Amino acid sequence: EAADPSETLTVDINLKDVEDCLIYDRRGVPFPFKSLYQHSKSVIIFVRNFLCYSCKEYVDDLSKVPRGALEEAGIRLVVIGQSTHQHIEPFCLLTGYSHEIYVDPKRSIYLKLGMKREETFTDSALPSPHVKSGLFMGQIKSIWRAMTSPAFDFQGNLHQQGGAIIAGPDSQVHFCHFDMNRLDHMPITWLLQLAGVQQSLDFSPKPKIIHV
Repeated sequence: EAADPSETLTVDINLKDVEDCLIYDRRGVPFPFKSLYQHSKSVIIFVRNFLCYSCKEYVDDLSKVPRGALEEAGIRLVVIGQSTHQHIEPFCLLTGYSHEIYVDPKRSIYLKLGMKREETFTDSALPSPHVKSGLFMGQIKSIWRAMTSPAFDFQGNLHQQGGAIIAGPDSQVHFCHFDMNRLDHMPITWLLQLAGVQQSLDFSPKPKIIHV
């Protein structure tokens, strides 16, 4: 039986604390964070780092979200990483992700909102439906991608955890979840339903739209 998204752990945040923090697009052009949610509702996903295997596989599935479903609901889907902007394009090519993506290279938003700096694992945690690799093979993939990257680095702080926010218009926060560890992503179907998207996705190897 699927868990009720309203039962998941949430945190209270104030976007006023971070609205003027700068994020950067793939060309290095800066924007204030508030530009993402001022005039529309946005689902904003903060990933650990672009080399993290679980984040890569989560964004693999985010890439399958139909643009039409988002447009119909008036929702923006945004990924934020903590690398330099030069890593955005290769990450998008790797994952097939074509929605909005930015970086917070100084981790200003991560830190001011209080996202976790270390991983915590609990026995009751549910496995992420979006992560297909086991821990050992996942880490091998991450290290290989770091070694073969044009700029050999880990594309972000390895200890920084991510999270998910549904916000807007203005500074309204409808939902917020901070990840406890690399597998603690909010299921994408939950996030979309909480944001008001009327279509859900089946993230099996051959994705299909389910009308609800």
